[in-house]
Amino acid sequence: MVLYTTPFPNSCLSALHAVSWALIFPCYWLADRLLASFIPTTYEKRQRADDPCYLQLLCTVLFTPVYLALLVASLPFALLGFLLWSTLQSARRPYVYSRLEDKGPAGGAALHSEWKGTGPGKSFCFATANLCLLPDSLARLNNVFNTQARAKEIGQRIRNGASRPQIKIYIDSPTNTSISAASFSSLVSPQGSDGVARAVPGSIKRTASVEYGGRHPSDEAANGLASGDPAEGGSLEDACIVRISGDEGGRPPEAVDPPSGGQARNGAGGGPRGQTPNQSQRDGDSGSLGSPSASRESLVKARAGADGGSGEPGANSKLPYKSSVAKKAAVRRRRHPDEAFDHEVSAFFPANLDFLCLQEVFDKRAAAKLKDQLHGYFEYILYDVGVYGCHGCCSFKCLNSGLFFASRYPIMDVAYHCYPNGRSSDSLASKGALYLKVQVGNTPHDQRIVGYISCTHLHALPEDSDIRCEQLNMLQDWLADFRKSTSSSSAANPEELVAFDVVCGDFNFDNCSSDDKLEQQHSLFTRYKDPCRLGPGEEKPWAIGTLLDKDGLYDEEVCTPDNLQKVLESEEGRREYLAFPSSKSPGGGQKGRKELLKGNGRRIDYMLHGEEGLCPDWKAEVEEFSFITQLSGLTDHLPVAMRLMVSAGEEEA
Repeated sequence: MVLYTTPFPNSCLSALHAVSWALIFPCYWLADRLLASFIPTTYEKRQRADDPCYLQLLCTVLFTPVYLALLVASLPFALLGFLLWSTLQSARRPYVYSRLEDKGPAGGAALHSEWKGTGPGKSFCFATANLCLLPDSLARLNNVFNTQARAKEIGQRIRNGASRPQIKIYIDSPTNTSISAASFSSLVSPQGSDGVARAVPGSIKRTASVEYGGRHPSDEAANGLASGDPAEGGSLEDACIVRISGDEGGRPPEAVDPPSGGQARNGAGGGPRGQTPNQSQRDGDSGSLGSPSASRESLVKARAGADGGSGEPGANSKLPYKSSVAKKAAVRRRRHPDEAFDHEVSAFFPANLDFLCLQEVFDKRAAAKLKDQLHGYFEYILYDVGVYGCHGCCSFKCLNSGLFFASRYPIMDVAYHCYPNGRSSDSLASKGALYLKVQVGNTPHDQRIVGYISCTHLHALPEDSDIRCEQLNMLQDWLADFRKSTSSSSAANPEELVAFDVVCGDFNFDNCSSDDKLEQQHSLFTRYKDPCRLGPGEEKPWAIGTLLDKDGLYDEEVCTPDNLQKVLESEEGRREYLAFPSSKSPGGGQKGRKELLKGNGRRIDYMLHGEEGLCPDWKAEVEEFSFITQLSGLTDHLPVAMRLMVSAGEEEA
C-alpha cells in the first residue's frame, strides 16, 4: 500500500489549498482569540482574584474592539477562501504520513529485522491519550488553554519519558503489593565527583528492583535516535536490586549482586510545588525538555559501569544480570497474587514505548508541533487524520478526527473510516477509526511478523448510548475488512504471522456508570480483553478513572506529575480529583460533595488486546498496565499504557 506523504495528490492542489487557508486563517485566528478572551480558565480566575491590576484583563478590554474591527474586515477574504477550501476537500487524502529519514542504525528497519519470532519472547509497549488539542477557545471549555504551547510541551514530555531507561521500583510491603513509579531520585542522590552513587538516608521500608532494558539515553533522543536496545526490544531482561533499610535512622541503600563498576545516577530531588500552567513552564517542571531540571524530577537516567574484566568498549551498555521470562512471571505472581501482571500509577510514560495512539489532536498547527517533537523518538507518524467538508460523511465537517499515531516500527498499511452517525456538536468533527498494520519482525523463513492496531474516538454526548454501540459495531466490521484486505497469508501459504491485535482510544463511556450499561455489554469485550475489567459494571480493584475533574487541574496538589501520582494512589485523592459518573456524583464539580462516593472514577480511555487471529503457536499476555500522570496540567485525561509479551506458548507454560 502507498502511504500518503502529502494531503493532496499533486502540487497544484496543494498550492491552491495553501492559498485558501491563507485567506481563511486571519478570520479564524481572530475569532478564536476573541472567544478565548471571554472563557477564562480556573488558573486565570485565580490570578485575577490575587492581582487587582491583572494585565490580561486590561489587554482584553483594550484589544477586543481591535479584534472585532479586524474580524469584520477579514470576513470577505475568509468567505472567498472557504469556498475554495471546501471545494478542494473532495480531493484531499485522509491522513498525512511522515517518516524521519535519518534514524540510522537505530531505526525501525533495524528493529523489525532483529526479532525472528524465536527465543523467550518480545515485549511491545502501547500508550493512548486524549490531549484536548482543540482551537484555544474550545479547549478552554475543558479548562485548558494555549494549545500551541501545550502541544510542544506534551511532545517533549512524551519523548523524555519514552527515551529513558526502563526502571521499576517494587514496594515489598505486607500492606502494599503495587509498584511504586516514584522517581528514582527518592532512592539515589546525585552522583558525586568520585563517580559513586551516594545514598539518601531514610526510613523507607521497601525493596526496589531496577529493570533496565536498553542503552543509556544520552543525547540520542535529541538527535533523533531511539533509545533502547533493539535486540532486547524493551524486554525486562536486565535488572539490579536496590534495598533501602527500614531502620528509623535509615541506612544507605545497598545493591544486591551489583555489577562490577555499576552505577546509577540522576539529578537532584523534585521540582517546586505550585507549577506554572502549560503556557509558561518554569525551571523545575519535571516534563519540560528545555528546562535545566528536565531530567531531575520525573525522568531517570541510569547506566551500568564498565566491566573491568571484559576489556570491551561496549561492555558497559548493559547490566550483566539476566533472568528468564518464567522467573520474572513468578516474581510478578508473588508480588501481585491477584494479577498475573504489574499495574501502577506512573509519573512518566513507559520506557521503550513502541506505539502511541492519541485523540483530540484537532488543531493542525498543534499537530505539526507535536509531530516535530515526537520525531525525536518515533520514526513513523500519521497525523491530520480525517476528512473535511462534506466529503466521505453525511454532514459537513469543520474538524478532522483528532487521531494521531506514532510508531517505532514500519507502518505497512493504513485505513481510516469516518463514523457517519455523529450527532449535535460531535457531528462537526470527523470522528472515526484509524487502522494500522505494522511490521515488527521476520522469521528465519522470511515470513513477516506483523501486528494490528486500531485507534478510535467515540461519540461524546452521554445520553447517546445507542450511537456509541453502533460505532463499536462499525469498529469491529471495519477492522475485519481491514485485516482481510491487507493479509497476504493463506492457510496453505502463511506469509505473515500476526503477533498482536490491539484496540485503544477514548470510548467516552465507563464500566461502572448505570447510564452506560448498553456499552458495557457490547460484544467487543468478548472478542478483546480489557486488563482493567472483571465484567460488565465491575472493575478490578486497582483500576482508576482516566477523566480528571477539570476544575482541579491547576490545584497545587496535582500540578506536577509526581504530585498527581501521589494523589491518585489514595482513595481520598481519587475522590477529590477524578471525575465520577453523574449518577454517582450529584455534586459534579463540587469536590466537597464527593466524600461519600465509592469507586475510582470514570475510566473512559481503553487499551484492549485480542487473541483471535494471532499466530496459533504464540501467546500475547499483558506484562504491565499503567496510568500515567506525566501530562498533568496539560490535558484533562490520564494517558494509559500496556506492555504485551509475545512468546511461544510452550515456553510460557
